[in-house]
Amino acid sequence: MSQSKDSGIRGSYPEAVNAEQMQSIARHFLTEMQACVRSVDFHRARPLFADDVVAFGTYATVITGRDRLEREQWRNVWPNIRDFMFRLDELTCLGGGDAICVVVSWDSLGTRADVTTFERPGRATLLLVERGGSWVAAHSHFSLAP
Repeated sequence: MSQSKDSGIRGSYPEAVNAEQMQSIARHFLTEMQACVRSVDFHRARPLFADDVVAFGTYATVITGRDRLEREQWRNVWPNIRDFMFRLDELTCLGGGDAICVVVSWDSLGTRADVTTFERPGRATLLLVERGGSWVAAHSHFSLAP
């Protein structure tokens, strides 16, 4: 499996994706996304998400489109957090075929105006779909843990 700057996570998989393959696809996607968040690299993250992604999070109520996701969610969060990390040992994948539901917890540190930090754990659900040989998120939901 390889990462393309233009088109999400690439892979050649049979129509029925088994549990091991789903885990591999999800881990590759999450590892790449984690790197994007940690480096606050919006440009690098864009190909991981479908143009018509439907998403919500801390700032974005319910939005459609990668441009809005970046503008209304990512740009409000990523520059203000540190040490973002998915808990890959808690990863759950559901589905198969050409869609995978990914459920995973994550940790980060929020930063205050005085540059002190606070723990900021959360959880995410992503729906990865295969489009043109690449796995991209057609839906994402990131929220803080209750």
